[in-house]
Amino acid sequence: MPGGQLPVIAVVGPTGTGKSDLAVSLAERFDGEIVNADALQFYRGMDIGTAKMPLAERRGVPHHLLDILDLRQEAAVATFQRQARDAVDAIRGRGRLPILVGGSGLYVRAALDRLDFPPTDTAVRARLEHEAASGLAPLKARLAQVDPASAERLGDERRIVRALEVFELTGRPFSSFMPRREYVTDAVQIGLNMERSRLHERLRARVATMSEAGLLAEVRRLADEGLREGRTASRAIGYREYLDVLDGHCDESAAIERTIVATRKFARRQITWFGADPRVTWLDALDTEIGAQAGDVVVRGMAGRA
Repeated sequence: MPGGQLPVIAVVGPTGTGKSDLAVSLAERFDGEIVNADALQFYRGMDIGTAKMPLAERRGVPHHLLDILDLRQEAAVATFQRQARDAVDAIRGRGRLPILVGGSGLYVRAALDRLDFPPTDTAVRARLEHEAASGLAPLKARLAQVDPASAERLGDERRIVRALEVFELTGRPFSSFMPRREYVTDAVQIGLNMERSRLHERLRARVATMSEAGLLAEVRRLADEGLREGRTASRAIGYREYLDVLDGHCDESAAIERTIVATRKFARRQITWFGADPRVTWLDALDTEIGAQAGDVVVRGMAGRA
């Protein structure tokens, strides 16, 4: 490795595949520290519904970028990029192996790849949001004229407004700022996946476990602390469904089923995102030798940079 620099080991893939457990095992074996790349685990108090690993289960392995945001704050990829890269540098400075773990695809790419972020302007965004309140169709038509690629790809108000904001400020289409698959630092990506029906079974069981662990009580407490006011936090899978329980729109059993469906859809998007990256080495999350296999990938990755 140039200058003895240790690579970043990124453990990625769909939710429910055991990324956090594997990351801890790798950290124990290779003297590593973990950097969180799950955007919802940034939030203090959002523990059960994000499957945040309890402190006792971290087995003394240092974890970074967990519990760094209040509920009302909006997660920002650009901010995370700086924080994650600083954490990686600090871990390397201690002579330890940085291990990035999470299923938020853009956040992983922001930490590892060349990705520049366009500027923002609160006044421009506020004006566009005001226009969107009268109907999204005119904004989407405007976007189709200046950035057809983004117009075809984006469907929700927040992203359409952002794409138009970027074009107004830079004169460049938002799609031109998409990340390139070019590492800014030595990295090895390990992807976990499993046969689809088994994954669906695990996700159903996971949501049931969250319910039994007290997700409704967690959402009730967080609602009192400003969950509804958080643009990112309030939209999190599980939390938005359970807010409907608190508001009397459905019962908990319905919220559980809706959460399962939403989680499956999210896992499918994660598989598509990470599956499109040829640099990921995929492993079967249910293989009894998964720890050894992942360790071999790390060893090869470190040797390849020697």
